[in-house]
Amino acid sequence: MGNKKHTGRRAFLRQVSLAGGGFLLGFSIFHDAEAEEMDALSRIPGADISGFNSYLSISKDGTVTIASPNPELGQNIRTSFAQIVAEELDADWAKVRVVQAPLDTKRFDRQLTGGSGAIPHSWKRLRTAGATARRMLIQAAALQWNVPVEECSAANGYVLHTSGKKLGYGELAEAASRLEVPKDIPLKAIKDFKIIGKPIRNVENGNIVTGKPVFGLDFYREGMVFAVIRRPEAFGAKIKSVSAEAAKASPGVLDVVTFRNNVAVIARSTWEAMRAKKLLKVEYEAEKTLESTADHERIFTELMDSGQAQSKRKDGDVDAAFRNAAKVVKAEYQCPFLPHNPMEPMNFFAHVREDGIELVGPTQTPQSARKAVSDLLKVPEDKITVDITRLGGGFGRRLKFDYAVEAAELSSILKKPVKLVWSREDDMAGGSYRPAVRYRFEAALDKDGNIIGYKCRGVGLNEGNSVRQDNFPSGAIENVLIETVNHISPITVGAWRAPVTNFLAFAEQSFLDEVAEAAGKDPVQLRLDLLRRAKEKPVGRVGYDVARMETVIRTAAERSGWGTRKNVFQGFSVYYSHASYVAQVCEVALKNGKPEIQKIFAVSDCGIVVNASGARQQVMGAIVDGYGHAMFGKLSFREGEAEQKNFDRYRLIRMTEIPEIDTAFIDNGIDPTGLGEPALPPTGGAVANALYRATGVRIRRQPFVEQPPFRKTTG
Repeated sequence: MGNKKHTGRRAFLRQVSLAGGGFLLGFSIFHDAEAEEMDALSRIPGADISGFNSYLSISKDGTVTIASPNPELGQNIRTSFAQIVAEELDADWAKVRVVQAPLDTKRFDRQLTGGSGAIPHSWKRLRTAGATARRMLIQAAALQWNVPVEECSAANGYVLHTSGKKLGYGELAEAASRLEVPKDIPLKAIKDFKIIGKPIRNVENGNIVTGKPVFGLDFYREGMVFAVIRRPEAFGAKIKSVSAEAAKASPGVLDVVTFRNNVAVIARSTWEAMRAKKLLKVEYEAEKTLESTADHERIFTELMDSGQAQSKRKDGDVDAAFRNAAKVVKAEYQCPFLPHNPMEPMNFFAHVREDGIELVGPTQTPQSARKAVSDLLKVPEDKITVDITRLGGGFGRRLKFDYAVEAAELSSILKKPVKLVWSREDDMAGGSYRPAVRYRFEAALDKDGNIIGYKCRGVGLNEGNSVRQDNFPSGAIENVLIETVNHISPITVGAWRAPVTNFLAFAEQSFLDEVAEAAGKDPVQLRLDLLRRAKEKPVGRVGYDVARMETVIRTAAERSGWGTRKNVFQGFSVYYSHASYVAQVCEVALKNGKPEIQKIFAVSDCGIVVNASGARQQVMGAIVDGYGHAMFGKLSFREGEAEQKNFDRYRLIRMTEIPEIDTAFIDNGIDPTGLGEPALPPTGGAVANALYRATGVRIRRQPFVEQPPFRKTTG
């Protein structure tokens, strides 16, 4: 455990009150600061404040400090947010630095990371923050020169006059901070962007390679104790008895606490706590049915044919379409549970005091974590602070805040500051999983191979709605029935990167290839024909943009040389999720009769790309994630207990197995949509469709490695 110090809100204020008589540029765009907070800010040494901008400050040496409110878990949000502000500010990028803001719902909206929504939500807010500051700096210079504002402009950290005079932002910021905040400032035209769209290096690179960023596991507070928790090994079990004598006698152990359905070991270090945890003797009894993977197979089969399905969409006369069909295509697809497995296991710091609560750690949802702690401990939210460390991955797991609540509850019991740490086994065996799901698809074809009827039924375990009823190809087919069935299981689930669509896309896109083959049509052309029907004669709600989807399809086909490449077998997939569109082509070659995934082409439409290199990394990372889990990922259960508790039994993709990835982006000039998740859903379908073309074997279950042709060739 490191000894890095992090002092939260005070540290944030020190970071934005820069050395050399720095100050915060004085205006608030979206929310008025509380009077006491303004008073506290005004007491910062060297500060001269008449207001506060949520996003930026400027020091007298011209350094621009930009506060990034959203949690950073590797999606490069600190760099992208800063680029947007700096672009409209016309800042000198060499003088821009970025700090992590604490949770502050008075100044920031949607202060979370999830759903690929950070950039789309903040795009205009960030641009407005930079543009307004630029305008005030120009006004300050015009007043100092006694010239019309129209004769002044800004560039690269300076305000320029037509006469050739110029002043740096640092020279003007104090005067600018005293001006009235202008309203309705026009934003730049896209053609004038100088920073947005460029491949800007991650602002954290230097710190990352020298080990300086403070992750949750790095956080340390003098006087804190360390805690680990023994949770029930089986979902649906509850504590019957606890014998803790041996654990209490273990070196370094301070206490053993039983609370709710958990047993916590408190010690002077994480290692001492983990060692003592193994000495606990806990007896459990079943409170709910202890489900096994074999039970889930039975449940899927029963519910797939039951009358319990909930209709989510019904267009036309589906029964008549299937009665009159010249041909019917039918297939089922299934995926297992998956853990999230972020590099940094769950952890959090909590200090419950009489005057309030301090929370520090890696969370994607700081506001929700604060509310949950407030509800549990009956402490008003305004008495709880949340400081966000850097996150060592999340993939949706840190949207949940159970580990933060555990830390706070332990601190309230112990009356001490507590650092709670989960082990890898804790994370995999007692965490929150991607739900297991089974889908059944049916298509009715007329004599010309056109789809005249379409059915989809999804059965999920704690999934809720396992379908996306308005997604493609709904709206392009006259007769459609989309249904969902949900089984309530004691196994806890949660959002896993690109929720629902992470597997639904594989199933839908694989089935469309099966339909194309039955209809005697090219798979790409089949999709384009459906889109044409959705555009010319839409049926019901069309929950996607036909033109955007058509563009990524055509571009991916052209870029990959669809149907013209020799010695490789190609598979196609396209999907819309989180407001963006991604089409992919996978290439498979046969090496000594065995299939080898060689290359994946990806064309993405996510609107304006903020950071060219960051966007490419996002797409490549999503493809590796999607391909790796489709190929290898599986979590199974026996009597409620996970059978894979660490990487010795849970297979992850290896570096040597990552194929070449070619990325491209559609430049359509629309505001950014999402990018953290959309490139993952289509990957499994592209790979499976390519494997079919290479081997003649349809893969309808994940992980692929357990299905033919891999099962008979990999041992």
